[in-house]
Amino acid sequence: MSVDRSLKVKGALSRHRNVLSRAERVDVLKEEDRWEDGATALGLPKVAHRKARAGKKLKEGKGEAEAGAPAAEVKK
Repeated sequence: MSVDRSLKVKGALSRHRNVLSRAERVDVLKEEDRWEDGATALGLPKVAHRKARAGKKLKEGKGEAEAGAPAAEVKK
């Protein structure tokens, strides 16, 4: 028998959400130094919340100069 989604562990349900709570938006504004102490939490500005993506793995045969250069410059 499977466990209902609402009864699962909180960490297992963590995923990227497009909408942040008011407290999370205030935290992001504090990190960006856009929050003033004593400001009201109503009418907050929008904050960008992007999902971090993992970078592509480099092949072993490539050097550092080739790995950092765009593909168009490498194919001479």
